[in-house]
Amino acid sequence: MTFRNGLDSLLRPEDSVLVLIDHQPYQLANLNSHDPQMVVNNSTALAKSAKAFGVPTILTSVIADRGGLLFPQITDVFPGQEVIDRTFINTWEDKKVVDAVKATGRKQLIIAGLWTEICVAMPAIQALGEGWDVTVVTDASGGTSVEAHEVAIQRMIGAGANMMTWLAVVSEWQRDWARTEHAAELTDVLKHHVGGSGIAFLWEQQLLNTPVPSTAG
Repeated sequence: MTFRNGLDSLLRPEDSVLVLIDHQPYQLANLNSHDPQMVVNNSTALAKSAKAFGVPTILTSVIADRGGLLFPQITDVFPGQEVIDRTFINTWEDKKVVDAVKATGRKQLIIAGLWTEICVAMPAIQALGEGWDVTVVTDASGGTSVEAHEVAIQRMIGAGANMMTWLAVVSEWQRDWARTEHAAELTDVLKHHVGGSGIAFLWEQQLLNTPVPSTAG
């Protein structure tokens, strides 16, 4: 096995392309590996972060007339952007999607979608076989059961995929807080999508901006 390690293996926004696959009502209705609201939150946060860092994002659904449109929380991040609707279950067999990814010129392929064991595993494994550097965002994905999700992860790891959570992805994109060009946008994402840490940040800002009463002490 070729180990994925060293500084060059970390994600870089200028080399990343994100593909969000089948975040649709039909799939969400039988999502049993995660809390559905958590997956909506995490996939939305990932989409917002990609936009903040200028990471090209491909949106794709499967037979949307039957399975429903992509979550509006995601499509609202990219107003007016085409959602590529497929008949192929395996996204990487859809030429339009693959051509859109290749057109970005990026080599670090990041995938999240529903369900992990089908619509994420198939393209990830095929793309790995074609030489792509593939990262799967596990908490912006989900399966029909905990077992299905976990077995899919094991299968993709065996094929050479990198597994990360959404916050780890965006942290690698940021890498250094001295890089201020996207820090404000990232902080806004964190405020709204990282639960307790986001609330704690807002509280910190409140305290820093609250004058100490003159009668204190």
